[in-house]
Amino acid sequence: MDVPQPSASTGTVPLRSYLRPTQGAIFHSLYRSARRYLGVGLIFLSLLVMAVLTGAPFIYMVTGSFKLNAEIFSYPLHFLPKAPTLSNYVRLLNGSEIPFVRQFLNSAVIAVSQTLLSLFIASLVGWGFAKYEFRGKRPLFVFLLATLMFPFQVTLVPLFLLMIRLGWLDTYWAVIIPGSLSAFGAFFMRQSMLAIPNELLDAARIDGSSEFGLYWRIGLPLSGAALSVLAVLTFLGAWNEYLWPLIVLRTADKFTYPVGLATLVGLYKVEYGMILAGSLLATLPIVIIFVLGRNQFMAGLMAGAIKG
Repeated sequence: MDVPQPSASTGTVPLRSYLRPTQGAIFHSLYRSARRYLGVGLIFLSLLVMAVLTGAPFIYMVTGSFKLNAEIFSYPLHFLPKAPTLSNYVRLLNGSEIPFVRQFLNSAVIAVSQTLLSLFIASLVGWGFAKYEFRGKRPLFVFLLATLMFPFQVTLVPLFLLMIRLGWLDTYWAVIIPGSLSAFGAFFMRQSMLAIPNELLDAARIDGSSEFGLYWRIGLPLSGAALSVLAVLTFLGAWNEYLWPLIVLRTADKFTYPVGLATLVGLYKVEYGMILAGSLLATLPIVIIFVLGRNQFMAGLMAGAIKG
């Protein structure tokens, strides 16, 4: 019987050298299974930690909306309310502090209008850059992309002065129109519409279609996946916008809900319970839109990920 020799590098005899071939295979199989299960366990543990860190603030927002300010600041901190109350929702909805219902509707009107207008303008500009050749096309497209490098704060003052000149200060137009002009949306739609075959457009021209008909009857239907993604991004941005509405809107009846909730932060008192209740109500439209349109949205993402 051969005696196992020590390893030249470590000076020790490996454990598998004492095992028979069948025992060595079993040991190797158990070792691989242990590594696989350990890896899966670490992945699930990491996901669990991330889920807790992500979901804990949302859970506390839900439970905190049923607490009074005194209980919110009680020590030690506890998630579940000891004495649940609906007073925060009652005070918020009856308008005793702010006209929240009106501000909520303002946000809905502005977000929907801005989304529809942005989809039309972005898709029309993207269609022009994708399917037409004209003088100065490349420099104009480079200039469009260059505007993405400037933060909104750079153009805030000139845009505010323009709103004053147009007489749009303290109107919905001052929020809807600037938010509808998106260089990113135009670039996003242009990249999507480049995949539409030019032969399809030539065939439609032979059949007598107008240029706008090509865009309306061919370009938009074939770009449904990109439009759905851009619609969600635009709506979320408009729904949660705070800085620009705060600057151009002056009366409480025209505030959007983020600006209205910010007015609950006073110099000597902060209505945290009402702020949490308003934040919870403001998330409901986003959740409803996702639940109702998740199939179309996921289909759009999958369509953009599949070639052929």
